Amino acid sequence: MNRVVFLLEEYSMKILLDGLLPRLFPGLSFLCLSHEGKHDLEKSIPRKLQAWREPGVCFAIIRDNDNDDCKRLKTTLHEQCDKGGRPDTLIRIACQELEAWYFGDADALADAFGKESIRNIRYKAKYRDPDSVQRPSAKLEKLIPEFQKVSGARLMAQRLTREHNRSVSFRVSMDGIESIAQSLSTGHPQVST
Repeated sequence: MNRVVFLLEEYSMKILLDGLLPRLFPGLSFLCLSHEGKHDLEKSIPRKLQAWREPGVCFAIIRDNDNDDCKRLKTTLHEQCDKGGRPDTLIRIACQELEAWYFGDADALADAFGKESIRNIRYKAKYRDPDSVQRPSAKLEKLIPEFQKVSGARLMAQRLTREHNRSVSFRVSMDGIESIAQSLSTGHPQVST
């Protein structure tokens, strides 16, 4: 069976992708494996990639940037994939955190939490570029006191769109997943990193 195995930094990413991917990529076979933070993820990459024996599997890693140097981080993750014998692994970085993707689709965020005022954040200078918002999860908690990472991911998974999302890291991540999905549908799994 051809499928994508996602190695993810945290559980909320798993919840988001488990709900989002079937909507955006119907028919894509995938498995999301969450880790207990970035250190746990990075430590497990070579071991998991090397030990996985299922034929026709493509791997993808999604990790928060957390104010790190994006290019250095991606290089480090590529090195871990090389150690695991899978240099073709798709690596995507959520800038700065997964929750920036939510700021990228203000309408989805407003609908998810029933807060009309949230629709207008896209016009505020500090939210215009969702990927540059520092500590977006903390900002969400301030704007939406009932926000929690896991339940928020579940709500946003049903509403995020590719068409309206202004987060470049979200769009690049979805484009990478689309590329994998297309290659799997042809029966020739291939990842363009």
